[in-house]
Amino acid sequence: MIMYLIVFLISMVPLIELRVAVPFAIRHGLPVLPSYIIAIIGNMLPMPIIFLYAKRVLEWGKDKPVIGGFFTFCLDKGHKGGEKLKEKAGKGLYFALFLFVGIPLPGTGAWTGTLAASILEMDFKKSVKATACGVILAGIIMGVGTKIVMFICNLF
Repeated sequence: MIMYLIVFLISMVPLIELRVAVPFAIRHGLPVLPSYIIAIIGNMLPMPIIFLYAKRVLEWGKDKPVIGGFFTFCLDKGHKGGEKLKEKAGKGLYFALFLFVGIPLPGTGAWTGTLAASILEMDFKKSVKATACGVILAGIIMGVGTKIVMFICNLF
């Protein structure tokens, strides 16, 4: 039970999210499907809060002495990511958000995607759906990739 809690908590951490939680679960011998579901729930749980409040908090704190630099960095990263997404996607913005979140590269997870959607003032429900589908895709990719790597490592 404690291992599932660890998977859940890892999946909530920005930047590593379920990209680390799923391989962690597989590496520790947890059943794949329950671990995968727990990681998805943990990764998606902060998304409505991020969408609705992160931009406001970041804008509030960007000129504060200690936290200003980090908050400005987060706003800039979200804005740049969002603008790139908007430029490349055109009318397929929500599909682009899905791919942005779903392809497990550093800095392209649900946290960044949701922040970008918030900064771009995208529709909440459509953004959550696109992000959820992206999280599911990222989890599948990480699970399959982890299994392949473990198989190859066991050959040697």
